[in-house]
Amino acid sequence: MTENDPITELSEDESWHLLASVALGRLVTTAEGKAEIFPVNFVAKRPTVLFKTAPGTKLITAILNRDVVFEADDHTLTEGWSVIVRGTARVLSKRADLEKAERAHLLSWIPTDKPYYVTIEASEITGRRFSFGSEPDPEATIA
Repeated sequence: MTENDPITELSEDESWHLLASVALGRLVTTAEGKAEIFPVNFVAKRPTVLFKTAPGTKLITAILNRDVVFEADDHTLTEGWSVIVRGTARVLSKRADLEKAERAHLLSWIPTDKPYYVTIEASEITGRRFSFGSEPDPEATIA
């Protein structure tokens, strides 16, 4: 990142590392042709993102659409980052998968029953780091 280029593309490894460092992200699906976005607590471990959910729109749209987008980000006072995962959602049902999911230490922010584990198998991950600052002076760029 430089003053002239405040956006840096992240490598795949760096994107997975940053994604694994936070616990709240957003699941993006579609329902009846409309985009839906849901905040979820998650655990990321290459090449998957894992979250729990209750019956409802989030679960139904993840099952029906399967192709989903997941985003997480974080920031400090001087910089931030954003990572986007595109992939396929699948509700876990095999005993071995469920046992592995139970060991993932997935914590929920609110004390509600979320009996379904959903995993997103990543087909693509991209990330960017942003250096914060003031907008450039438009007068300075006209010459």
